[in-house]
Amino acid sequence: MTAKNSALNRREFCAATIAGTTAFMSSARGAALDSKPFTDFQLACMTLPYRQFPLARALTGIKSAGYDFVAWGTSHQESAGGKPVPVMATDAPIGKARELGNRCRDAGLKPLMMFSTVYPEHKDGLAVLTHRLKQAAAGEVPQVLTFGHTKGGNRDLWIERFKRLGPIARDLGVLLVVKQHGGETGTGEACAEIVREVNDPGVRVNYDAGNVMDYLNVNPLPDIRTCADVVHSFCMKDHRNWPKDQDCGPGWGEIDHYRLLHAVAWTGRTMPLCCENIFEPLVSRPTTAEGVDRVARRVREFLESVIAGLKVAGK
Repeated sequence: MTAKNSALNRREFCAATIAGTTAFMSSARGAALDSKPFTDFQLACMTLPYRQFPLARALTGIKSAGYDFVAWGTSHQESAGGKPVPVMATDAPIGKARELGNRCRDAGLKPLMMFSTVYPEHKDGLAVLTHRLKQAAAGEVPQVLTFGHTKGGNRDLWIERFKRLGPIARDLGVLLVVKQHGGETGTGEACAEIVREVNDPGVRVNYDAGNVMDYLNVNPLPDIRTCADVVHSFCMKDHRNWPKDQDCGPGWGEIDHYRLLHAVAWTGRTMPLCCENIFEPLVSRPTTAEGVDRVARRVREFLESVIAGLKVAGK
């Protein structure tokens, strides 16, 4: 055997070993998921689709659209012509979050998630995320959402900060979840690699299939299977590449939500599905709060049908 052939055989052996190991790990993760009972999907609507209306109207609209859960968006137009007001400012005292949590529950809505509104790599990211976790705990909001800059992130800094934030989140009874937002962390696979390296149950993945398809034009269906073992919530949005490149509400795009949710349908976890984009593609968005109520209701009904179908279909 020549030296060249020997080198090729070694490379082939290594490649085969790596491929086999990867397949085994993927299979093992899949087997672990398959052994669990059906996932408790919690359907929530974010206040974000109502951002041009007051927060109070968002809460009443979400409840009237049939939701029992809500996710806090970023800001709302509280008065005509006024500046948008943050739902929860990054420096708001803990008591404010407690008040808002109680306000939601008084409206018949249990809050499930809040936006951090800060990138993990931001110069004040560690301090802001720590305070966000404290706000979430005070408001009885189980998850805080963060994500990276669309131009890329700082993987080493993320890991360093998440390792510090994980124990804080666990001590507070809150989960820090990171979702895809283009750039180097634009896929579930990339986010999962970071989360696995952090190796702390206080930090997990939130899956945003619309972002995966929008920013990187990656098919989310194979991507979610690379991270299903660490996915603990979703930001629900759909996407179309034709006839216009556009995000939209679940059920109006090109993503097969039966296949998407099937990847995590047997985890045994309680898993928030927080509807971030609920709007129809191509046509203009509603200009009235009642119009937003209408599409919010249709998205809820669609996702309820998907969940019911998956439960009947089984593993």
